[in-house]
Amino acid sequence: MKRRPRKPPAGEIRILSRLFVLLFLLFPSVATPAGEESASEIVLRAFHYMRGETSAATVEMTIHRPDWERTMTILGWTRGERDSIFWITAPPKDKGNGTLKRGGEMWMFNPKINRVVKIPPSMMSQSWMGSDFSNNDLARTDSILRDYDHFLEGVRTEGGKKVYAIRSVPRPGAPVVWGMERLEIREDGIFLMEAFYDQDGKPVKVLRTEKIEPVGGRLFPVLWTISKADRKDEYTAIRYRSLVFDETVLEGFFTLSSLRNPPGE
Repeated sequence: MKRRPRKPPAGEIRILSRLFVLLFLLFPSVATPAGEESASEIVLRAFHYMRGETSAATVEMTIHRPDWERTMTILGWTRGERDSIFWITAPPKDKGNGTLKRGGEMWMFNPKINRVVKIPPSMMSQSWMGSDFSNNDLARTDSILRDYDHFLEGVRTEGGKKVYAIRSVPRPGAPVVWGMERLEIREDGIFLMEAFYDQDGKPVKVLRTEKIEPVGGRLFPVLWTISKADRKDEYTAIRYRSLVFDETVLEGFFTLSSLRNPPGE
């Protein structure tokens, strides 16, 4: 004789229903259909799209405050996921200041005192050259690939292209500052937005793409802004003036010796 399945009591059904609602609210990720990219694959593809195997760029960085504004011109190179080097070329008072990121380490060169300084962990949260970027922002550019798990939260269409909304959560024990990040990535690999949250889940600052144009043989965000979540009247803007991808870079280029000797000096 077969037993009839036990019917859960009404109280148990209510508890289970509430549990499912709670899980949905806490972890609102969207399942990835068969054949579609996962959130992690979307982030990885976008990262490589934005950097290429190598890249060389000239950018203008404008730091805007309610009562003042200043602009610097920066010449920089990247290689792979973890190496970058760049120098300020203007204005004259800042010319020659350089920054080298190699792996998870970072150094700065000050030509006025002819000294290279390795940035210690205690200084990683400090502002880079008075901008809204911290030393940690520059040193941990590839952290989003290594230290976070990614969850697809939604997909919308904008300008005829899919835009993926992704929530990025630090892996247990990861050496990161942010408690969470939210990303918006267009289907062609362009980052539209990156929002940073503290350990309590409160928004701290947001990086936005303001303009997309052809440069370096591909569509690219040629104008970005980054600002604190509670200070819309303060921001830093990055405008690309030139960009070249996938040119050969000498093996010894990303070194302390190169940092002391900017190109053209």
